[in-house]
Order: sequence, then C-alpha cells, then structure tokens
Amino acid sequence: MTAPFETEAFAAGFDALLRWRRDVRRFRTDPVPPALVTRLLEAAILAPSVGLSQPWRFLRVESAGRRAAIRDEFEACNIEAAAIYADARAARYRALKLEGLAEAPIHLAVCMESDPETGHGLGRQTQPETLRDSVVCAIHTLWLAARIEGLGVGWISILRPPIVEGILDLPPSWRFVAYLAIGWPQASAEEPELARQGWESRRGLEACVEAR
Repeated sequence: MTAPFETEAFAAGFDALLRWRRDVRRFRTDPVPPALVTRLLEAAILAPSVGLSQPWRFLRVESAGRRAAIRDEFEACNIEAAAIYADARAARYRALKLEGLAEAPIHLAVCMESDPETGHGLGRQTQPETLRDSVVCAIHTLWLAARIEGLGVGWISILRPPIVEGILDLPPSWRFVAYLAIGWPQASAEEPELARQGWESRRGLEACVEAR
C-alpha cells in the first residue's frame, strides 16, 4: 500500500515548504483565529518524542503584564548580547530585527516536563537531553504547520531561561525551552532575513557532512 504522501507533487510541495519556512520577526497585528492556533498545537503534538514521552508543554502568554516583562527581559539581554561585537559587526547587529513581540498577536512559551511519567524512561537513560530534543521537534513541526497556514513564527532566543520561568510562574518540573511569537508576516521570502541583511550566508551540504 502506498502512503498518500508518496507522490511527486507532495515531494515538490514539501521541498518548497522547507525552503520557505522562515523565522519571522516582522508581523502584522491582525488577530489569529483561536481555532487556527488549536490546529497548530494539534500538529505539534504529532512530533516524534523519545519513548513516546511527549514531554512538551505549551503556555499561551496572554497577560499584558507578563508580555511586558518578557519584552523588558529581551531588551536587557539584547544590550548585553550586542556588547560582544565590535566595529562593523556591532553596527550590523544593532540594525537587525530580532523580535516581533510588540506586534505578534500570539505569544507561546514552549516548555519541557523534566521527568514525565509517560514513556517510562525509555531511551533517555543514556541520553537525557533527548527530552529537550523532543520538544524542539514539536516546535519545528509547529513551525511547518504555521507556514502552511500562511502564519509566521519567530523564536525569541535572547532571553534568560530562569528569568522567563519566574515571569511565567512555571511549575517546578517545567523547564523553559522556547518563546515563540506567532502571527501574520508582513512579507514572505525564501531567502533568510539574516542572509538578506548580510549577517550570515547559508552553508551548503559540503560544509555539513563528512565521512570517517
């Protein structure tokens, strides 16, 4: 029996999806229908996880106070991050658009349950980091699902996890993994924004693969 996605048309569409999936920073402020957000989360939890543990936990950040605290934390961390660069690289860093927290209608914190009962410990005795890896798989799945719907997702990494965990009042067993801004992008392009702005260029396969 041939799976329904084993077609040339699907393969071409999937290749295009991977090329057009971009980390979005420039959002419109138009609201995102709640049913659409639910569809994205339903897709995300289909991601693979070690031992079928499904350690991901999603928190919709809707409080204006918490959103403001996250933005303040980003600003503080961004000032520190900029200080490691000098000269032209520093100027280029300051010119980058690194978040869309004020405009994105959806703020989503993605966390990891640090010792889930599900999965019964399978596969993570030797590599406990696979719990976090599983959460990242869910984030990537959500990213692709959002792109299909015309939505953009921005991963805001310039945040200190312990501070974010305090702002969001996370349960003791949850660990912060990612803060995502989700919304309708102002524009879409195949080329990564960091490449367009001269920060870095995409490396080819020859730079990433070797044999021993």
